[in-house]
Amino acid sequence: MEGGTGGHGDAPAGAAGLVPGQPDPVGTAGLVPGPPDPVGTARREGDRLRFVGAATRRIARGIDLDEIVLGLCRATVPTFADAILVYLRDPLPVGDERPVDPFVLRLRRTDRLRLTDDDTQDLSLLTSGPVAAPDAADQSPAAELCEVRPGGPLAEVLRGVRPVFGDSAAARAALPELLGDGRSVPSGHRAILAPLRGRRRVIGAAVFLRRPDRASFEPNDLLVAAQLATHTALGIDKAVLYGREAYIADELQRTMLPENLPQPTGVKLASRYLPAAETARVGGDWYDAIPLPGSRVALVVGDVMGHSMTSAAIMGQLRTTAQTLAGLDLPPQEVLHHLDEQAQRLGENRMATCLYAVYDPVAHRITIANAGHPPPILLHLGGRAEVLRVPPGAPIGVGGVDFEAVELDAPAGATLLLYTDGLVESRLRDVWTGIEQLRERLAATAQLTGPDHSPPLEALCDDVLDMLGPGDRDDDIALLAARFDGITPSDVAYWFLEPEDAAPGRARRLARRALTRWGLEELTDSVELLVSEVVTNAVRYASRPVTLRLLRTEVLRCEVGDDSPQLPRQRRARDTDEGGRGLFLVNRLARRWGATRLSTGKVVWFELPTPV
Repeated sequence: MEGGTGGHGDAPAGAAGLVPGQPDPVGTAGLVPGPPDPVGTARREGDRLRFVGAATRRIARGIDLDEIVLGLCRATVPTFADAILVYLRDPLPVGDERPVDPFVLRLRRTDRLRLTDDDTQDLSLLTSGPVAAPDAADQSPAAELCEVRPGGPLAEVLRGVRPVFGDSAAARAALPELLGDGRSVPSGHRAILAPLRGRRRVIGAAVFLRRPDRASFEPNDLLVAAQLATHTALGIDKAVLYGREAYIADELQRTMLPENLPQPTGVKLASRYLPAAETARVGGDWYDAIPLPGSRVALVVGDVMGHSMTSAAIMGQLRTTAQTLAGLDLPPQEVLHHLDEQAQRLGENRMATCLYAVYDPVAHRITIANAGHPPPILLHLGGRAEVLRVPPGAPIGVGGVDFEAVELDAPAGATLLLYTDGLVESRLRDVWTGIEQLRERLAATAQLTGPDHSPPLEALCDDVLDMLGPGDRDDDIALLAARFDGITPSDVAYWFLEPEDAAPGRARRLARRALTRWGLEELTDSVELLVSEVVTNAVRYASRPVTLRLLRTEVLRCEVGDDSPQLPRQRRARDTDEGGRGLFLVNRLARRWGATRLSTGKVVWFELPTPV
């Protein structure tokens, strides 16, 4: 058998004691002349039962469709047949899905007994292995595609479900339709045509062939073929349904993760996500980076307990909740508190770990709150890797637990690594051993780039994942790396403006001086106009001092804050209106702009590209 099925070492149980080079026919009536032999008949029936048991176990070992079909082929050739052709419906219907018309069968795989060089049997025309190319039909006695005609002989055999002998009237009419125009079973060969019926419908057919020099199929062999066909069809049904569910769950989870990370000021980001092993691909790990007012950014990583579509759905709900809470600019511990309440509302035992951090590039500080998650690691410029001391807290979903936030230095050039426990914990190591190995790996990677340079983020993420061994993939993995560049004090200008009519004029003068100091005089006209419009709108509704901040990085960013929670909306002003054109000007002149509601009011910001 080509492809590894020609040797008897691969034959299933019950084929022991065979003569080398001769297949076990699982039914040898007619080979030895003489009177009926009750002992021999009982032995043959026992061999059949053992063969069916071994063959069905082999078929059941397959997880995906190709493995199941291969299991059928390897189990039957050469023990039960000298060759086999397996056809499957194209496309295969999934679950309760209605099959499409027309009814088309595709030759999925053929296998045959390995023949000697001087064997000239017609069966040698059969190919061995999966059939995928259209030109395979030129090397096989069967066409690759067969359209089953409604009411035709092949449709009648498939509808009957039971296997039939190749020399029966029904099979003689059906086989030419299945094999294709001008093709038939080679002369002298015996055949069994067995429909493959799944849980709800026929999904294919199998043709078992024996050469003329081998015993003919017996009536009991029809029962064997029926058992093989049933187990194969049910296994294919299960594999197709599992594959569809795994695909849906995987897509569900991936669409809930960020498609692209934002590019906030003063920090660079990189991320990775790896599903778990193929047998448990779906998990609840997630990561996120959310821009906040004041050029800050929220860094989030979480892990919903369990591996199912339910876990992925809960993950999506918690991630959406975290984004909403971040938009309210709540402190990290308050975000975790509200996530905890949300997890309890989702139902019992909806538990997850989560780490929420807010980085401020102006203050060069980071505030972190933890809910039962592995601690982050900070890789300093120079190569020292530090496991941050963050109060662990309880997982969200426990209820009635207070969360604590800590504020730490975030020096420029340092890299913060947030990760889920799938990276550091497995059957081979506990979580703290894994964390120490991760810390050592980060330090070793940083040494390669020297003390004055931080390792590239993308390469760093790849290097971290390389520490995983073959037995380390028990869980999915989410990884978020943040490089702190920060914003130097010399690139920041900050003022308080009293909410009075003179505030817009003072804002224009202050902005002009800052631009002159930074050598950005080219932007003076645009900045003065936009600052005047935004400050005028803020003063109109503010009852407390208005804040004005300019930030110089790759772009010039202006932020105006006031204590009014009402967000501005762009509208088209009429010719008779005295106002209402401020945001129209901001939208036309600024590269980007936006407004964010705070717990104390709001911030309106815009950005302009700086001259090269």
